[in-house]
Amino acid sequence: MDSDMSMEIDYDPFPQGGVFTFLLNNLGVQNVQFEELLTLEPEALASLHPVYGVIFLFKYPTDTPYTSTDKPLDGTFDHDAAERLWFAAQTIQNACGTQALLSVLMNRSEEVDIGARLRDFREFTMALPPEFRGEALSNSELIRDVHNSFARSSPFVDETQRTGGETEDAFHFVAYAPVDGVLYELDGLQPAPISHGACAKEAFPERVMEVLQRRIARYELSEIRFNLMAMVGDRRIVARAIGDAEMLAREERKRRDWQFENALRRHNFVGFAGAVLKGVVEAKLKEGGEDAYNKWIEEAKGKTRQRLESRRKGGGGGEDVEMEG
Repeated sequence: MDSDMSMEIDYDPFPQGGVFTFLLNNLGVQNVQFEELLTLEPEALASLHPVYGVIFLFKYPTDTPYTSTDKPLDGTFDHDAAERLWFAAQTIQNACGTQALLSVLMNRSEEVDIGARLRDFREFTMALPPEFRGEALSNSELIRDVHNSFARSSPFVDETQRTGGETEDAFHFVAYAPVDGVLYELDGLQPAPISHGACAKEAFPERVMEVLQRRIARYELSEIRFNLMAMVGDRRIVARAIGDAEMLAREERKRRDWQFENALRRHNFVGFAGAVLKGVVEAKLKEGGEDAYNKWIEEAKGKTRQRLESRRKGGGGGEDVEMEG
């Protein structure tokens, strides 16, 4: 199996909406974008009509079993739907964001122009069982190349298996979409799609928010690292249809910002940072010699220790924001 899909979109400090929107565009999908939601109010999701589905990012639990062959924590497994819907087992651990995106997209292909290449891929993989769909996904040249084109430049990341010490938190994406009158949770780590009951398309915003609220409630109150994105129609088309020039200008500006952020995430700033640091050190040495330089270093160490101590005491550093991603 060729599974060289090295990008990790998961839990990125940059806004995810732009990453996923341009990933869609590069896959050949037309007139669709992602919008990040900062609230679980159904009205916020409904206002983005047409809504095709949502993708939810959460901290992967390590203290309790996540997968089950018997019954999920919420809803029921629909094993028959695993063959009828486009549902793929996840075979690549760092591509769950792309897989969640495709889980919505492939199941709303009658309403979304997914492009000729993805349409051919869908038709081919629908004849396969879920585990082989996951393998086919990892071997798709189109999906792999687009996925990896959004890789972050991380020159200091050790790609070898880490051993010992504290483990980093892991995050996971899952998809929710109304398909054939049922609200489905599509998670490649589970053995089948999870049914959350009858759900007409117009009732999706309210029904999915109820499910997500129950899911979030299972976490401790201190856990706020969640992200929710909606796959919706291109907002520029909506703006043109209703003649809202201000909305159109705002959406065009958002696209330009997304392009800049996507370029930024792939750029290697190590050389730039090194040059800046070298210049600062030279300036400090010229300013007061080695004594001033050493004093400056000790002051910086002191401030760092104060921040770390504040975090340990629960003071926080202001980095975590609700519904961030």
